[in-house]
Amino acid sequence: MTIVVTGAGGFIGGHLVADLLGQGKSVRAVDVKPQDEWYQVHDAAENVVGDCSDARAAHTFAEGSEEIYNLAADMGGMGFIENNKAECMLSVLTSTNMLVAARAAGTKRFFYSSSACVYAGDKQTDPNVTALKEEDAYPGDPEDGYGWEKLFSERMARHFREDFGLETRVARYHNVYGPEGTFEGGREKAPAALSRKLAWAKLTGDHSIEIWGDGEQSRSFMYIDDCVRGSQEILAGENVEPVNLGSSELVTINQMVDILEDIAGIKLDRTYKLDAPQGVRGRNSDNTMFHRIYGWEPSISLRDGLEKTYGWIYDNLAPRVSA
Repeated sequence: MTIVVTGAGGFIGGHLVADLLGQGKSVRAVDVKPQDEWYQVHDAAENVVGDCSDARAAHTFAEGSEEIYNLAADMGGMGFIENNKAECMLSVLTSTNMLVAARAAGTKRFFYSSSACVYAGDKQTDPNVTALKEEDAYPGDPEDGYGWEKLFSERMARHFREDFGLETRVARYHNVYGPEGTFEGGREKAPAALSRKLAWAKLTGDHSIEIWGDGEQSRSFMYIDDCVRGSQEILAGENVEPVNLGSSELVTINQMVDILEDIAGIKLDRTYKLDAPQGVRGRNSDNTMFHRIYGWEPSISLRDGLEKTYGWIYDNLAPRVSA
């Protein structure tokens, strides 16, 4: 059985490919980036450089596959999402072409990685947000650009299942983080960005940090190991509705900085960039549906995950300072 992972050169894709290979699976890893820009390259996989948004290429990638994990998308942290709405929406070409290709190839199961950005904005205006249930995505008012593409592609996956019999499954990811991912350059998310800032402060002795917004915006963050496990269980399961895949441990950005300061063993002078992109005011994952169906929920604590993430980023930055 060949399993295709698109976006395999990205953060989540690299970890997923590693886990599938560890189970003895045959994996075709696909990403548009040159291989030297992939976060992880696994020699045991069939590694393919190509563009899933190209219809002909998508058919080639799907050929002979029994399962497809479609993780490929043009995305990043809030700074990227808010300033590249058209680029984010162009990911609909990847979503469309991979679904069409999967249908033509006779693929049995298709996983689509959606996002908590599909949720209606009027339900996320308070840092003390009520955790978001799956039905809170409608009436539709998602994050502009990125969120609209995700919500549309969710519906397309549904109709490919209903009309063509392709067994599609959808997970709504809530802020996935961990080592072996983006931590600089503008596409990094808050845990990686803050871990980088703390590591840099520790290495250089410059104990200052700029925080986007007032630091009181709240989120939940899911460690990569929980994401990889949950994604596979969702694809293998019989639930056909989109389901949250995220931690329910709600923290503010200021609280995350507190945790990282404790991990790094330093205290920083904080300044706040109030005009910086910061997204909705509060967002958390209601895991009632996920727990009912799968019997567990993402539970690796933020502190435990940040210790590993910070340590990996610190080790990557240290040679620059010593040089």
